[in-house]
Amino acid sequence: MQDHIQRFLFKDLNIRGQHLQIDQAWQKMISERHYTPELTKVLGELTAIAIMLANGMKHLGKVSIQVQGSGPVNLLLVEATHDLKIRGVAKTNAALTTQSSLDELLGDGQILVTMENTQTQSFFQSYVPREENSIAKAFESFLSQSDQQPSKLWLAANEQGVGGVLIQKMPTTDDHDEDGWERIHLLTDTVTDEELIELEAEPLLHRLFHEEVIELYSPEEMNYDCPQNKSKVDDMILSLGEAEARKILEEQGEIVIHNEICNFHLRYTKEDIDRLFAEVSTDDEPTQTLQ
Repeated sequence: MQDHIQRFLFKDLNIRGQHLQIDQAWQKMISERHYTPELTKVLGELTAIAIMLANGMKHLGKVSIQVQGSGPVNLLLVEATHDLKIRGVAKTNAALTTQSSLDELLGDGQILVTMENTQTQSFFQSYVPREENSIAKAFESFLSQSDQQPSKLWLAANEQGVGGVLIQKMPTTDDHDEDGWERIHLLTDTVTDEELIELEAEPLLHRLFHEEVIELYSPEEMNYDCPQNKSKVDDMILSLGEAEARKILEEQGEIVIHNEICNFHLRYTKEDIDRLFAEVSTDDEPTQTLQ
């Protein structure tokens, strides 16, 4: 298994698709999170969607998918950049029961997709209506409307990996073969969750479509990217002001910053705060000019 996404094209049918498979990047993303299998599945499926959307971006930026609501899972957040760097997190406010359905997990949670263009500092947001108790069905409709092309989507995820296949009907598909779209849809519908997670693009596409002519494009690599950017945390503490920072120190003995999306803690002792504000004072000292 590899952390790749690949585009493919049914040359005789003018149907396009994407195949995605993540293992190492996914395992890093959920490491030490202790998610239930049901929660892992939902977060993995949203991660796959975010990557597929980011893979279609024609500018620098990122795709964020967020779900917030009153269900046991009160927050899901996944981000994928234009160069396919991923990160994400899930938060719960109640113990999860086994075999919980998507609707039971999310309650009234709404799915919000944000596509950000960092070149123009602009963004597009859209709510994705939930359908048929399924992430895949919800985003099939979303992609069909946003791309104005019929789309079908298959997703699977567990603690070992994430897999997905997307196919989209192009405007001239029926001109090539009026039964082609339905045939490809039915063939893809035979795929199992295990195959989606375990098989790379070439063997999976061969198993599903061995009688079709498929052009498989070069794979693009994905990576988990969630660095511990201490300088940003330093700036956040400095923005509190020295008086407030020292007040927290006095009350709690240390300042602890928890980055939930990247799952790490940074601790600041009195010595750390002394050093941090001393450096700022030094930087602010005027420079003497000798005549």
